[in-house]
Amino acid sequence: MKLTPVKKLVFTAVCAALCLVLPMAFHSVPNAGTIFLPMHIPVLLCGLICGWPYGGVCGLIGPLISSLITGMPPAAMLPSMMVECCSYGFVTGMLMRHVHTKHAVADLYISLVSAMVVGRVVAGFAKAWIFTPGVAPFAWVTTSLVTGIPGIAIQLILMPMVVFALTRAKLIPTRYPKEVSHE
Repeated sequence: MKLTPVKKLVFTAVCAALCLVLPMAFHSVPNAGTIFLPMHIPVLLCGLICGWPYGGVCGLIGPLISSLITGMPPAAMLPSMMVECCSYGFVTGMLMRHVHTKHAVADLYISLVSAMVVGRVVAGFAKAWIFTPGVAPFAWVTTSLVTGIPGIAIQLILMPMVVFALTRAKLIPTRYPKEVSHE
């Protein structure tokens, strides 16, 4: 089984829609967006399953659609959020394409954790150098990392569960199919 470009586009559209729906569900709690990071979940998932071009695009359009419809993220935060989410989708997809340890769980965690780090670093530098010049480049450590620890934990637990559930349901291909014996 292989994901066709049409299936990848549909999955990307669903993930982009989740970028709108998940934050709305969490924003009834004050500061829930920065604590639970609900928009990151569908973008990371899209990159893991569909690859870097789809994950990157989902990371760009997800925050944009959400901002246009709900005002979240606010216009001032939108560009840096788009850069951050695009990095997540791009890096997870790129690493899932190139990391092959022969263990699907290891591939997934290497891709996921690397993307989570790279996305935060890229967003931190983009904020410091482009969007809010004068902000220390490593201010993201407290704003994106410390505040988001609950969201990071959710991502590290939820992403593998979702990917493997979709694999078991045969909605996405198995990463390392077992050899079929021809007896």
